[in-house]
Amino acid sequence: MMLPTLAVLVLVAGAPQEPPAPEATSLLGRPLHAPPQPAERRATLERDLAEARAELEKNPNSADAAIWVGRRTAYLGRYRDAIAVFTDALAKHPQDPRLYRHRGHRYITVREFDRAIADLSKAASLAAGRPDEVEPDGQPNAKNIPTSTLKTNIYYHLGLAQYLKGDFTAAEDAYRRCMEHSKNPDMQVATAHWQYMTLRRLGRREDAEAVLKPITADMPIIENTSYHRLLMVYKDAADADALLAAAQKESLDAVTIGYGVANWHLYNGRRDTAADILRRIVEQNASQWPAFGYIAAEADLARIR
Repeated sequence: MMLPTLAVLVLVAGAPQEPPAPEATSLLGRPLHAPPQPAERRATLERDLAEARAELEKNPNSADAAIWVGRRTAYLGRYRDAIAVFTDALAKHPQDPRLYRHRGHRYITVREFDRAIADLSKAASLAAGRPDEVEPDGQPNAKNIPTSTLKTNIYYHLGLAQYLKGDFTAAEDAYRRCMEHSKNPDMQVATAHWQYMTLRRLGRREDAEAVLKPITADMPIIENTSYHRLLMVYKDAADADALLAAAQKESLDAVTIGYGVANWHLYNGRRDTAADILRRIVEQNASQWPAFGYIAAEADLARIR
């Protein structure tokens, strides 16, 4: 017997919806979905993406326009879609290092480190011999002053992918190159943080201490304050436990600073304390799974297991 139209509509409306596919799987085996965002923030990001798409429709052969569509797609937590945008653009612009740099970044986000290393190595090769260029911010800092460049971003993300893979020798080389191109305090402290940790993982304590020498308490930092505060801990100029406690008020700071403090304990022989902080990062900050400190905590916990 045919159901009345209203009944059919009720059944369809009440049908269970398929959950969205995860963007990635964590290094500990957990599915990772796009992080939730406040409605107002999401509306702004959707508007920005619509404008970027309109620009690409007007200029379909523009690598710049494609990059912005990819970047703004990723800001919405749609990392797989962003990777697809960069991949399509690379078919038209196979010699543009920026596309490999951005796709490599998002391969890190979705925990595909080998692909990230391949893309970022390709970007480094294509950018070699070219003048460096400031990379515009998609989400500007408080002073609206971009602090990174194409080459710093290439080597920074390449070093990170290698670090996450546990290839600390390769990561050290990438961070050394990154520091050569880091010309402002923000990039210097960001690079120094990962460079220091990499050297400590290699057992090169004296070289790691040398990285800290140019770091001072009065550096004019615009956005990388968490890295700067961690470096002051590494210099024994700040208290690690007090910094970690203060960072719990901000979720991203809790992840970034938590990971740095965990490693500080590890370097100083407190392995159990380090492991406990790493577990807390992963268990208490699930919405921050795209953050580099969160991914690194996963990688270390996976190696411990």
